[in-house]
Amino acid sequence: MLRIFAFIITLTALAQAKQPTPLVASAAPVTSAIDLETGLLWQVGHNTPIDYLLAPTQLVWRSGSVLHWDFDSGALVVRNRLALQGTAIIEGPETAYFALAGAPSLEWWDASGAWSAALAVGGGAGLIDSQDVVGGQGRDFTLNWFARAGVSRQIAEGVHLNAGLMFQHMSNGGATDPNPGIDVLGFTLGCSWSF
Repeated sequence: MLRIFAFIITLTALAQAKQPTPLVASAAPVTSAIDLETGLLWQVGHNTPIDYLLAPTQLVWRSGSVLHWDFDSGALVVRNRLALQGTAIIEGPETAYFALAGAPSLEWWDASGAWSAALAVGGGAGLIDSQDVVGGQGRDFTLNWFARAGVSRQIAEGVHLNAGLMFQHMSNGGATDPNPGIDVLGFTLGCSWSF
């Protein structure tokens, strides 16, 4: 009997819990956002014989809406995305990578503004502590490009939790011969604050 009573109280509390404030579809992504993300990326492909494992942490600024289209079920939005990335190289001859990367962010927001899905493809440049190792990066300056897809869920007013899949390539752009590259794929998790 006590379990049934506790179950009824829990259901009542959940039914009365404050739901995320509904947003007008075009208003959901109008504001800027700061994202803090981290994850793990594993070596894929055959650009290097080294099995890299990277742990990137990104501080991302997403602009307010640059373009948006409203639909009954939500909104399709394009924003600017600029990321400052610091990566710990867990497995590999190098130890750290610091980069700046930019991309457009294509986002779908549901009508309530509580859920979104995003896709970003872009690139930039960075510095890695290159070592004189076969298959490692041939110089410190690197170019990078990435593709990221993810979803987010509102947990409080202006606060979202994010999860995504990310592919990243970095290499020295043909400045050395041989020209090894690092291709990694994995997941990211993070939090976003709108302002």
